[in-house]
Amino acid sequence: MYESYINKIEDVGKLRNLKPGTIRTYQNNVKDFLKFINKHPDELTCEDARDFLLFLKNKGNKSSTLNNKNGALVFFYKRVLGKLWDDNLVPRAINDYAIPRVLTRSEIEMLLDATSNLKYKAIFALMYSSGLRISEVIHLRYEDISRTNMQIYIHESKTHTARYAILSQRALDILTEYWFKCGRPTGILFPNQWTGDYLTSSGPRLELKKAVNRAGLPKDIHSHCLRHSFATHLLEDGVDIRYIQSLLGHRSPKSTEIYLHISNKTLIGIHSPFDKKGGDKNG
Repeated sequence: MYESYINKIEDVGKLRNLKPGTIRTYQNNVKDFLKFINKHPDELTCEDARDFLLFLKNKGNKSSTLNNKNGALVFFYKRVLGKLWDDNLVPRAINDYAIPRVLTRSEIEMLLDATSNLKYKAIFALMYSSGLRISEVIHLRYEDISRTNMQIYIHESKTHTARYAILSQRALDILTEYWFKCGRPTGILFPNQWTGDYLTSSGPRLELKKAVNRAGLPKDIHSHCLRHSFATHLLEDGVDIRYIQSLLGHRSPKSTEIYLHISNKTLIGIHSPFDKKGGDKNG
């Protein structure tokens, strides 16, 4: 009864140029919703969506999860079913913003030292040294790496906006070692060894978890922590936050400002006014 509607989500998503991962998330969320409500899609109301989200809230789901489901339902109602959506009846939840997990520079070294697979070591080195998302690094191609300009061209961006990222010499050295020892790929930079196609994100995530365990690092470290660490360390090194925003590919400065909360304020020259005596200059 639902299959044709789930397929429509993919069709509409492709027409709107959504990322495949976003389409899959929408489909999975809508499947859960339809299974819970057990009604024909043509009979759905906003009260049904409200009941589903309240059910999830009462089960203890976080605001971010509720909003993820909400976004999928809005897309399904408006774009697939052509139904009206009432934001007052089914509002988005107010998010509880957690401070991102950031690794220290020594923890980065420990993580890389604990990564025995050279392909994944090169991937993690690029993610930290260039601030790349996991989806961006696994879609890199050989021609995206510019040794001359020490830049990486990012064309598979989450925000659909191409950009250039910086290329670290240390990361390039690791990447070069990988390239020579692992088949010298000239198309997809990190191909799946079985299919030759792009890697899925599950492989690097699993390898990162193994490296974290081997290094004895906290278990809550995940792939995006490398990107958070890149931005935070740049800020601590005195790089203007506007440049960091550009390097990360953030559309809004608000997305980058989170790193102001997690940086080491002493390293960027901020000290408490309580440490200044009344007679100090500018005090």
